[in-house]
Amino acid sequence: MRFANYQTLEFAYRGRVLNITLNRPEKLNAVDAVMHEELARVFVDASSDPDSDIVVLTGAGRAFSSGGDIGWMQEMIDDPARFEKTAREGKQIVYTLLDCEKPVIAKLNGHATGLGATIALFCDVIFAAENAKIGDPHVSVGFVAGDGGAVIWPQLIGFARAKEYLMTGDLLSASRAAEIGLINHAVPADDLDARVDAFADKLAAGATKAILWSKMSVNIALKKLAHSMMDASLAYEALSNISPDHQEAVNAFREKRQPVFGAKRG
Repeated sequence: MRFANYQTLEFAYRGRVLNITLNRPEKLNAVDAVMHEELARVFVDASSDPDSDIVVLTGAGRAFSSGGDIGWMQEMIDDPARFEKTAREGKQIVYTLLDCEKPVIAKLNGHATGLGATIALFCDVIFAAENAKIGDPHVSVGFVAGDGGAVIWPQLIGFARAKEYLMTGDLLSASRAAEIGLINHAVPADDLDARVDAFADKLAAGATKAILWSKMSVNIALKKLAHSMMDASLAYEALSNISPDHQEAVNAFREKRQPVFGAKRG
């Protein structure tokens, strides 16, 4: 089977719709080293899958994805050379998602934060349960939003709003995110599956090649932008990986307290 060698992602078909599920529910689908590597190749496999025309991406359990796993962050602090692989995979996640010819629908069954938000926002159409929240709190853990957030947020909501949310790490309700154009639709949680299925079926019943090539035409500008920014933004993130503020934030998370950054530690 094409998707047999994945450990943290689950796959299911509904007609010509391929459902991909982030499957670490006990960790709110936080991305660890294994999931990160799998996300760097899954959209290539999905794009070439002969049994599907549409992709739906969602999370198992209560969350879409809570972003990077804290234990994995500590591993990269302890061995900064590991961030080179992470950066390479980070580019692959964004580039292969943009290169995936099939429409990719994000189904936010719960919160999408950090890398989880980045992946969701690079999808083509985003549906979220009204009780879900979305945001990019990289700065809350002393990290630069280098995994693609700096690329996609300004394209969706403008520079001023994007900088506000990326510099504060504040989360938005799904309703507010839909209101300002960050996502497409916020729907009652009980209706989420039916709404996404109906939209996926509408695309699946359409002119497949016209739909996919329309998507790829729109993505040309995004691909140019991503290629012009990702190396620099990931380099900044690599610098923040070895910063005292990042270690303090990881320590604070583990100790269930608020971090005290920089000179404020005094």
